[in-house]
Amino acid sequence: MLRSMTAFARVQESNDAGSVTWEIRSVNHRYLEPGIKLPEEFKLLEPEVRKQVSEYLTRGKLDIGLRYRLNHSNLDEIVLNQDIVRNLRQVEQEVLNIVHEGDKMSVADILGWPGVIAEAQSDMSSLLELARNGLKKALAQLVESRLAEGQALAKLIATRCNQVTEITIKLREHRPAMITSMHEKWKSNIEEKLQKWVDSVNEGRLEQELAILAQKLDVDEELDRIDTHIAEVEKVLKRKEAVGRRLDFLMQELNREANTLASKSQDSMTTQWSVDLKVLIEQMREQVQNIE
Repeated sequence: MLRSMTAFARVQESNDAGSVTWEIRSVNHRYLEPGIKLPEEFKLLEPEVRKQVSEYLTRGKLDIGLRYRLNHSNLDEIVLNQDIVRNLRQVEQEVLNIVHEGDKMSVADILGWPGVIAEAQSDMSSLLELARNGLKKALAQLVESRLAEGQALAKLIATRCNQVTEITIKLREHRPAMITSMHEKWKSNIEEKLQKWVDSVNEGRLEQELAILAQKLDVDEELDRIDTHIAEVEKVLKRKEAVGRRLDFLMQELNREANTLASKSQDSMTTQWSVDLKVLIEQMREQVQNIE
C-alpha cells in the first residue's frame, strides 16, 4: 500500500527505573537518511536504531530523538560515590583559583556526572531494554501514520488521473471539428499563396500541403501515451512495495507528452485543455514527492 514519507511518531515507555520517550519525525527524501540524537548513556543503541529503521522504512529523512528520566522515588536505594563527589569539588576549586570567576557546579550537575550514583548502571540497563522495545513501537506507529497519509495521497492522485482521462476524451471528441476548421483555414491561405504563382490552383499541391500540415497536428500518439501512463499510475498505486520513484518517472513522462500536445495546439480549446493537463500533472508531481 502507498506510504507517505511525511509522518510523526511519539512513544513513551516506563518501568520502576524510570521512563524513555522516543520521537521520530519523517519528511521526503530521495534516500533513507536517519538523523539520530541519543543521550550519552544510550549511544551504544545507535547501530541497533539504524538497523531497525532500515527494516521498517526504505526512503525519507528522519529526525530520531530519545529522552529519558530516572525514577527518583528510588533514591533511597541509590548509593552515592562520595570519593568522586569530593574529587569533583576539589578540581572545581582548583579551576576557580586559576580563572577567578565562573559558576560552581550545581547538585544536579554533580548527580549527573558519570559514576556519582553507584546504582546508575543497573538502572540504565533496565532503561536500555525499555528503549529497545519503545523504538519498535515508535517505528510501527510511524509506518501506520505514513500508511494513513499515503492512502489520502493515493485518493488525490487517483482523482487527478480521472480528470486527466476526462480531458483526453474531450480532446479526441474535439479533434474532428478542429481538423475540419483548420483544413478550411489552411486551404484558404494556401489558395491565396498559389494564386500568386499560377492562374489556377494546383489541386495536387494543395492536398500535399494540407497533408503535411495535418501530420504536424496529429496528436493521437501523445493522447495514447498519456492514457497508457495514466493506466500505469493507477496500477502502481495498488502495489504494496515502495513506488515513489516509479511514480516520479511517470510524472516526468506525462509532463513531456502534455508539453508536446501544447506545442501542437492550433485552437484555443486545445490550448486550454493542454494547460489544464499540465496543471493536473504538476499537482500530482508535488504529491508524488512525498510518497515512499
